[in-house]
Amino acid sequence: METKWLEDFVSLAETRSFSRSAQLRHVTQPAFSRRIQALEGWAGTDLVDRSSYPTRLTPAGQTLYGQAIEMLQALQSTRAMLRGHSAAAQDVIEFAVPHTLAFTFFPAWVTSLREQFGPMKSRLIALNVHDAVLRLVEGSCDLLIAYNHPSQPLPLDATRYEMVSLGQEVVAPWVKPDADGAPRYRLPGRPGQPLPYLGYAPGAYLGRVVDQLLKESDTAIHLDRVYETDMAEGLKVMALEGHGIAFLPQSAVRREVRARTLVSALPPEIESLEATMEIRAYRERPAASSPAKAGTRAAKSEAAGPRAKSTVEALWAYLVGTQPAP
Repeated sequence: METKWLEDFVSLAETRSFSRSAQLRHVTQPAFSRRIQALEGWAGTDLVDRSSYPTRLTPAGQTLYGQAIEMLQALQSTRAMLRGHSAAAQDVIEFAVPHTLAFTFFPAWVTSLREQFGPMKSRLIALNVHDAVLRLVEGSCDLLIAYNHPSQPLPLDATRYEMVSLGQEVVAPWVKPDADGAPRYRLPGRPGQPLPYLGYAPGAYLGRVVDQLLKESDTAIHLDRVYETDMAEGLKVMALEGHGIAFLPQSAVRREVRARTLVSALPPEIESLEATMEIRAYRERPAASSPAKAGTRAAKSEAAGPRAKSTVEALWAYLVGTQPAP
């Protein structure tokens, strides 16, 4: 039995809707239903009366509901006590950050933050975008820092999570220059002569943004995918070796562009192959915090945990204060 099954069940008991709870738990409705069924399999009895609408619990479900809240509260309190054994952990801000931002944006951002906000202790958890978002949803980090592009919005409920903008990032095609300093490969390529393309692995956030960019291009682009990886830094190294064209964030190639070891692969006549993304910080709204992530009475136990750190609150207030006026 997994604790997330209990959290799902508590959410269902309180929303009385499979679709609404699936939305709150950030899973598809079929996946949510399977988790409830798995919990019923573990319990050995039906917990939900599916013949009624709105959904209601069976007598066994009512019993488990009360027990589930107590168990989740106890687990959350235990977690808080265990983390409390380390006094230093109480003022460490935990950031969940996708790999590319962890290598490029985050170090310089923290430097400027310490200069303007003041000294702070931080812990970086570098993950892919999906797992970084999951960290925030599960309450396992203080702040999530991630890209946001209109074509690929993050699935975070604005009523549950608040956001501040930290800046912008441009993704564009870069390539190694030849001996004369001109691009070794220049877009758009030709139907019978596609250009070597260094792409992101399927599912990578930047890959989805770039795929959409290529799909919407007014000019037909002819590329031959010769290499792929999840990380922009990996693509940059391959581009520097001359293996092909890579779409990279500006912050990842700033030094290489200044040194002319990478140059734009765009000709003057193509202007639509750059994507501007926003860099955002997210956190769960304090009033929304709860172990069950569904507005349950278990929220009281979370308020006393390490996620209520005063340093996090102070940092968030500072970041909100840096936002431009509407």
